[in-house]
Amino acid sequence: MLDKKFILSFFLIFVTSLLFSQTDKENEIENVVIQGVKKYKNKKENPAYAIMREVWKKKKSNGLLLHKDYKYKTYEKIDFRLDNIDSAFTKKRAFKGMDSIIFKYNDSSEIAGKAVLPVFITESIFETYGKNDPKKERKDLLATRLSGLKNNQIVSKTIQNMYKDINIYDNTINYLNIGFVSPVSTDGFGVFDYNITDTIEVNTVRSYEIRFTPKNPEALALKGRLYISMDKYNVMKVEMETNKKININFVKKIATDLEFDNPDDSTFIPTRNETTINLVTNDKDKAKSIIARRVANYSDYEFDKGITDDFLNKIVIPEDEMVAKDENYWQTNRTEALTESDQNIYKMYDELADNPKYKKIVKIVEIGNSGYFHIGNGIDIGNIFQSFGYNDIEGVRLRGGFRTYHGKNDMWRIQGYTAYGFRDQKWKFGGEAKYMFNKENRFMIGAGYRKDVLQLGVQLTTDEGIMTRSFASSSVLNSGETTSMSSVNQTNIFTSIEPWKNFQVRLDATTQNIKSADSNLFNINYYRGGVLRTDLNDTRFTTTLIFRPGIKFSTYGVDRYEMTALATNPSLILKYTKGMGGVFNSDYNYNKLQFYYYQPVILGNWGRLFANVEVGKNFDALPLALQNVMPANQSYGLVRGVFSLMNYYEFVADSYAVMFLEHHFNGKILSQIPLIKKLKLREVAFFRSGIGSLKPETISMNAGNLNLSAPNKPYYEYGFGIENIGWGNFRLLRLDFNWRGNYLNHNTSATSEVRKFGVQFGFQANF
Repeated sequence: MLDKKFILSFFLIFVTSLLFSQTDKENEIENVVIQGVKKYKNKKENPAYAIMREVWKKKKSNGLLLHKDYKYKTYEKIDFRLDNIDSAFTKKRAFKGMDSIIFKYNDSSEIAGKAVLPVFITESIFETYGKNDPKKERKDLLATRLSGLKNNQIVSKTIQNMYKDINIYDNTINYLNIGFVSPVSTDGFGVFDYNITDTIEVNTVRSYEIRFTPKNPEALALKGRLYISMDKYNVMKVEMETNKKININFVKKIATDLEFDNPDDSTFIPTRNETTINLVTNDKDKAKSIIARRVANYSDYEFDKGITDDFLNKIVIPEDEMVAKDENYWQTNRTEALTESDQNIYKMYDELADNPKYKKIVKIVEIGNSGYFHIGNGIDIGNIFQSFGYNDIEGVRLRGGFRTYHGKNDMWRIQGYTAYGFRDQKWKFGGEAKYMFNKENRFMIGAGYRKDVLQLGVQLTTDEGIMTRSFASSSVLNSGETTSMSSVNQTNIFTSIEPWKNFQVRLDATTQNIKSADSNLFNINYYRGGVLRTDLNDTRFTTTLIFRPGIKFSTYGVDRYEMTALATNPSLILKYTKGMGGVFNSDYNYNKLQFYYYQPVILGNWGRLFANVEVGKNFDALPLALQNVMPANQSYGLVRGVFSLMNYYEFVADSYAVMFLEHHFNGKILSQIPLIKKLKLREVAFFRSGIGSLKPETISMNAGNLNLSAPNKPYYEYGFGIENIGWGNFRLLRLDFNWRGNYLNHNTSATSEVRKFGVQFGFQANF
């Protein structure tokens, strides 16, 4: 067995002052007199306030914003080191077979004499092009290399995504998806105490040194020093770090140093960003910790060269062979020399490459990351995370599958699955094949087929793909009956293209037969032309427009993996569906229009809000199987974007509008309560609402065992949750308490019961 602490550490890899007085005029900053540290009752009495007001005036008109367009180069180095290494640690069984390689590179020279084990390093060089009106950017990867792995873009991009370039003039700084108030924020005087401590030269520019400290030492906030130029009131340098009592899992401290320079009298541009994150497994002083440091140097600035929109919209795919450079390239283009410790990391992984135990560890990490076992000849078995489920129709459901996989940038993929229900004793199966012709515009075609049991009442704006999976058919613990399942026999062909960056156009043609999985428990019977029907044939064409500005991906093949860490980009989907009556015996002509909007927002140190809105309309009367079903969740598991106390098919609507709001306060409230704050719990609040209507013709054609009903007045539910429940840094449990606000006596069938209150739980890994 591998040592648990070692596995966790390996996962984490991937994973005073002085005062001065001022003249009577608030905006006249001169005759600085050093006096001592003081807290001001009124911010306008503070000499630093007058300086910061001048800084705020320039927030939207300095640096790169002074120019129509710009170009610059970035050299980035990220390295991980394990500190507090002692002789007992080096003798652990987990390292047996690798110790002769790993521990000969121990280094005690760089960090206060402690033994430090170099673990990981990646280097990258980018070229960034941009313009300001409107704001657009293109970032090209020119070169990258990663210690230990040759096929490295997924790993390197995952690690890079732990960090974010910081604009100190933003009101909020994003560390690990936690918002910190910037010391240059216009709200800064509500969070920090500012004191001018000195005047010094920074890059030959005479500057004020201003110390900032949190007003509340218990708050999730930064402390440090600002250096502001005395003549232009631009930020010249920032040194900041988190306070000691931060409520961030696995994190002991975050520190950032920013440096700026002025190539001319008016332009102040960033030249260096160094951010260090101390990751720990527990809170003990001598605990092993990962020192994760990122250095970014910015150089070769060019301005106002006439960069066009067409150039910025062009997608450049960084193929491995294009970005793999030799040592001569790195010696010439590296803007920061490697230390001896850095060089040792590369040497160590070169030696580990053929080590059997190291290969096993890499294999375990790969399986945990993808969910697939690679068995050779371009075939993977999985997904292991979809293997088991339970519902009232199938009982225990086991699922197994496969996919072709030759590499992360595959231009084609074939995948399939089969599942078996031990209660209904039926086999289900599905498969899909797709091929991409061009990586730049991602033009692809695909086709698939499935015969399966699905819960159709859990989503409004659905994905047309064959390989999608309903959580309702695979949940384990359910809070109500899961009998309202449908048997679906479906064929789909599609084509899609991205004519512009992050804008996708997808066309689907689908034909399907839908009937009840068990008509004794749930049926979708309806009248058509006076004839009772128990199943439905549907042929439809769908056009979907998907716009996700700012989204980043780690790979560029037919399947790509988006980088969600630190992501605050919105998602917008517009979908039009045309039912083709008579085509392949389709029963109905119809038209449907849907719009979906999703947006995560960091609200300063008040936490993070997840908001999504959906609206849609069936322009024609349709039976239940084709209707818009308000999304419900009858499991005890947490699912975002559904109603937690609504039963499946409880509400159906020709026209609908729904809204889901979920806000994570990151302990903003509970951290202020004595004793409770020691538990490091975090609070969540949520509100969900939906409204809709049904045509009389829709109601009259229904002949099933449900009374169709729409929420003519807004249905709503609300509640709060407690997350970050656990011990030490292992705080994975979240517990939600839900209340139903209205429709408290609403029953759509003889067996359904309204849940006025419910508890749900789930596991989520957050910093």
